[in-house]
Amino acid sequence: MLTTGKAILDVANEHSFAVPAFNISDWAMFRGVVEISEETNAPLIVAIHPDEVRHIGRDLITAIAERAHRSTVPIAIHWDHGATYEQMLEAFQFGFTSVMIDASMKPFDDNLAISKKVTDSAHALGVSVEAELGTIGANDSYAEAGAAEIIYTDPDDAVTFVEQTGVDSLAVAIGTFHGFYPAHLKPELKLDLLKEIKSRVQIPLVLHGGSNNPDDEIREAARIGINKINISTDIKVAYHDKMREVLGSDSKVREPNAIQPACIDALKVVAAHKIELFGAAGKAALY
Repeated sequence: MLTTGKAILDVANEHSFAVPAFNISDWAMFRGVVEISEETNAPLIVAIHPDEVRHIGRDLITAIAERAHRSTVPIAIHWDHGATYEQMLEAFQFGFTSVMIDASMKPFDDNLAISKKVTDSAHALGVSVEAELGTIGANDSYAEAGAAEIIYTDPDDAVTFVEQTGVDSLAVAIGTFHGFYPAHLKPELKLDLLKEIKSRVQIPLVLHGGSNNPDDEIREAARIGINKINISTDIKVAYHDKMREVLGSDSKVREPNAIQPACIDALKVVAAHKIELFGAAGKAALY
């Protein structure tokens, strides 16, 4: 069931739900997101950003692809927040079926130019492309990308960008932060802005960030135009908080099978909630 991001998101776009893109940084986390996706019969995008790629290495990407081929649900392997064309070439070589080129911090024309270059190359290889327009806020040093503040996506720019780049999906800035939302700000999505962008570009739209945004807003965003939502902080916090608890309860515990199962279960609880919230549960039957 290994497939492309476009193949997964086009169906989500047609049926008005969002696919979770779970960021993983080790094999146990990957096992957890695949297991819960199969248990809930939900399509899955496995997201891996450059720091995570450096950590897990090329060989584990190959293993992820092998497991995806045996999955009962469609899975895409997505290079998240690629910063350069050279990184995209690496993603193609490693076997990613979907890539994100994130030049959102560059001037509009530069963002457009590199996104088009990546799209032209990726499409020649059957790989799908996501780009970003506007900037997502970033609240900690672990955030994959973004500015200190949100720069909302301009609908006119979105039309021009999609037409001239040919990207398969577009990440938009409508009121989310990477990492946890800043304590001094109220989390709030601009759903009217989302509706306007969606009505004008119509391709699958992507939401990065979302920790601390109210569930009802996220659910509505998935219903009216967001078709992919990246989840990193929430599942990593659940996974590693449980790991700290397990390790702290017994100073002699050391074997992975004594440590990781509870961590995977904690991750799966959070992931299951996101799958339901996005409307993705049961949707693998559509593929």
